[in-house]
Parts: sequence; structure tokens; C-alpha cells
Amino acid sequence: MYNLPNILTLSRIAVIPLIFVSIYWTSFVWAMFAGILFVAASITDYLDGYLARAWNETSAFGRLLDPIADKLLVATALVVILAKGEGSMYNWSLTVIPVFVILCREILVSGLREFLREVNVGLPVTKLAKWKTAFQMTALAMMLFRQLWIGWSYLGEVLLWVAAVLTFITGYQYYQRSLEYVKGEESKKAAKPAKVKAEVKAEAPAEAKPAVKKAPAKKAAKKPAAKKAPAKKASTTKKKTPAKKA
Repeated sequence: MYNLPNILTLSRIAVIPLIFVSIYWTSFVWAMFAGILFVAASITDYLDGYLARAWNETSAFGRLLDPIADKLLVATALVVILAKGEGSMYNWSLTVIPVFVILCREILVSGLREFLREVNVGLPVTKLAKWKTAFQMTALAMMLFRQLWIGWSYLGEVLLWVAAVLTFITGYQYYQRSLEYVKGEESKKAAKPAKVKAEVKAEAPAEAKPAVKKAPAKKAAKKPAAKKAPAKKASTTKKKTPAKKA
């Protein structure tokens, strides 16, 4: 568990308190120190993943801790920049807008990943999201070094707005992917009862339809056979004709 990639990830979390106290320790030296720590931590964000893949040392601990460390580091830098607001190129209150968008997106994506992880569905990082991270880390580093040169603050604020736009787009893309999964699950759930109903109907024996009793055919009334008159018997005795007297 405590291999080099995971140690680099843990180091990002370890420097967060040191960056945060630069809000109160406002000396030039400490401001530079906080900026250097942030840049070093941002580099480890790339190195830990690269080394884990190259050395085949990926672990569940690293997958769990890496996104948490990234979000804590970014959130801390955003809070420090807002707390030390002098030297902004524009009205500093406008800087709250990209900060708000970035923080809301991070919370949204974290929630979506947590939900999809429970159902074993991944939410891979897109190329646009990687560009967003690059703009975001560069902008924050420049704004932390504004005491070194005020121009870093101006350029960093422009890049922060670019990062906010990319943040909004990638957050919407992740939301759309999650919504497609939810719609697919809902449609499956709706189709399941209909399928079961059809299977039950197919398996059920056909109900015997009640036989329709046919009315018995009326028999034609037989006419009583006409009684034949008894044949007259021919008289066997011949009537003797009286002999004619001479």
C-alpha cells in the first residue's frame, strides 16, 4: 500500500495545511513557500499516476485517495486566493464566479462518481477534463505567486476563467453520461413487468372455452305409416251356379 505512487499522493494532502496558513502568515517568504509547495504538489498529481501505471503498482488505496487529494489541494488554493484578494486584475468579487463554478463542479462529479461506483459503472476522465486540470493548476500557481510579480495575478485570473468554462463543460458532460445510465435503468425497469407478464401469459394453459351447446336438431316428425288395407282373399270356393234346367 505504501509504495512510491501512494506516498506522492499522500504528500499532496500533507502540504495542504502549509498552503492554507499562508492566509495568516503574509510574509513574502511564506507566500513564495506556499506557491512552491502548490507547484510541487501539482506535479505529483501527474507523477503518481504515471509511476503507478509504469511500475504496475496501481492499487485500490491509490484510486481512492488520488481524486480526494486533488480536490482538497484545489479547494485550498481557491480559498487562499479569495482570502488574499488584493492585486486582482478585475473587481475581486468577480473572481468568486469561477471559484464557485469550479467548486460546484468538483462536488457534482464526486457525487456522480460515488453513485456510479456503487453500480460498477466507471466515469472515465476525458481529454477536455485533462486540459481543464492543466489550465486550473497553472492559473492557481500564477495567482499564488502574485507577490513575486503582479503580472502573474492578471494572467492567472484570465486562465482561471478559461478553466471555469472548461469545468462547466466537462461537468455537464459527466452529468449527461450519468443521466443516460439512469434513463437506461429506468427503461429496463419499466420493460421488465411487461416482459414477465407476457411470459406468464405464454406459459399459462389456455383456458377451456365453454362448449356452446348446440340446440338439438328437430327431428322431422314421422308420419304414421298408412295402414294398408288387407288384401281381399280370393275366395277359393267357387259359387256353384245352378244348372239350368232343360
